[in-house]
Amino acid sequence: MSKIAALILAAGKGTRMKSDLIKVLHEVAGQPMVCWPLAAAREAGAEEMVVVVGHQAEQVQRVLSGEAGLRIALQEEQLGTGHAVACGLPALSGNSTTVLILCGDTPLLTGATLQRLAMTHHSSKAAVTVLTAKLADPSGYGRIVRDSAGRVQRIVEHKDATPDEAAINEVNSGIYCMELDFLQAHIGSLGSNNAQNEYYLTDLVAVAVAEQRGCAAVVADDTQEIMGVNDRAQLAQAARLLRERINTRLMQDGVTLIDPDCTYIDAGVVIGADTEIWPGCVVRGKTVIGKGCLLESNVQVCDCTLGNKVHLKSGSVLAEAVLHSDVAVGPMAHLRPGTVLHDQVKIGNFVETKKAVLGEGSKASHLTYLGDAEIGREVNVGCGTITCNYDGVNKHRTVIGDNVFVGSDVQLVAPVTVGRGALIAAGTTVTRDVPPDSLAIARTPQVNKEGWCLKQK
Repeated sequence: MSKIAALILAAGKGTRMKSDLIKVLHEVAGQPMVCWPLAAAREAGAEEMVVVVGHQAEQVQRVLSGEAGLRIALQEEQLGTGHAVACGLPALSGNSTTVLILCGDTPLLTGATLQRLAMTHHSSKAAVTVLTAKLADPSGYGRIVRDSAGRVQRIVEHKDATPDEAAINEVNSGIYCMELDFLQAHIGSLGSNNAQNEYYLTDLVAVAVAEQRGCAAVVADDTQEIMGVNDRAQLAQAARLLRERINTRLMQDGVTLIDPDCTYIDAGVVIGADTEIWPGCVVRGKTVIGKGCLLESNVQVCDCTLGNKVHLKSGSVLAEAVLHSDVAVGPMAHLRPGTVLHDQVKIGNFVETKKAVLGEGSKASHLTYLGDAEIGREVNVGCGTITCNYDGVNKHRTVIGDNVFVGSDVQLVAPVTVGRGALIAAGTTVTRDVPPDSLAIARTPQVNKEGWCLKQK
C-alpha cells in the first residue's frame, strides 16, 4: 500500500459548545477531542500528520506539541472544508501519495475503520474514497448520490439537496481517502456557489467521476463512529461510548468492574489482571495499576502508579503518587503529589500526605497530616500527628528514622530529625532533633487543684 498522510481539520471554534475553549480541545475520556482522530490515523498507518487550525491556534499547537511527526497548518478564515484542505496541503512533505482527510471533532472514529477505508481506496484505484453511513434520520448530513449501478456520482449537502436527494439515507461522514496528486490538481478550482458560500471538499467527488478516476465508498459498520461532537450533550454521549469501549477492553483483559456504567476510566490508564473496581471510581491520566488490586467505591486516582495488591478504600483521593505493593489506603485518605508509599505501608482514614515518603511497613492509621516528610521503615505514626512544614515563607522537611514510635497528637516542627528507634510521647511538640533510641517528651506540666469545682458553685 502507498504511503499515507493525514490531514485533520480542526480550525472551527464550535459555537454550539458555548465555551471560551475551542471545541476540539474539550476533553473526551481523558484526552482532548482532536487527539482521538489523530490516534486513529496512526493506527491506520499514517506516517505524517498535519492539523489545520484556526481559532486558538497557539493553544492547539501547545496541546499537540508532544505528537511525533505532526505539523500545524493555519486556516485564518474558515471558508469551508475545501479551503481548510487547501491550507493544509502545503504542510505535507510530499513523501506520501495518499491522504486521509479527517475531522477533529469525531472522537469515536477507529483505526480499524480507517484501515478498511485506505485498503478499499488502494484496491479500487479511485481518486477519492469516502466513508459513508446509513442513518434512519439523515438530517443535516450531505447525501451520497449513486447511479443505477450503485456507483457514487456526487455528494449533495443537506441545504442544497432536492426533495428526492434529501430522502436518501446514505450520508457523507466527512472522512475521505484521496490521492495527493488529484487533490493538488483540483483543490484550487473549487467554487463557492452554494447555500453556505463555502468551498466544499465534497465537490471533488463529481470532479473525480467526470475525469473517470472514480469515487469509491466504504459504509461504516458502526454509525456511531461518524458522530461529530457539536455541543455538550454530544460531548457527553461520545464520552459515554468511549468509556464503554475502554471498560469492555479492560474486562476482556481480566479486570473486574462491578458496575461498568458507573466506572470512569481514561483512555491512557493501564490496569493489571484480577484488579477489582467498585462503582463510582474515577481513574484518570497516566495511571498504572498493578495486578490484584482493589478499589472500593468512589475512589479517585489521577496520574498515579500502583503496585500489586494495593487496597484503596472508599472515598480516597490520590494524585501523582507512587504506591508499591501490598499497600492499604483509606477510607477517606488524601494522597497528594509527591507521595511515595513502599511495600506494606498503611495509610488510614482521614490521613493526608504531600511529598511524603514512607518506608516499608510504616503506618499512619488516622487523622494525620504528613507533608514534606521522609519516614523510615516500621514507623508508627499516632493519631493526630502533624508535620508542621510551613513557616509562612518556606517549606521544611521532617525526617523520621526506622522503627520510630510517634505517639498521638504530636507536632513535629520542621526542619527536624527524629533518630532511629526513638519514641515521641503523646502530646509532644518536637522543636529540636531527637537522638536515636531516645524518649522525647514536651508537655505543659499538669496541675490538679482539688476541690476547685466545688468552690465555683
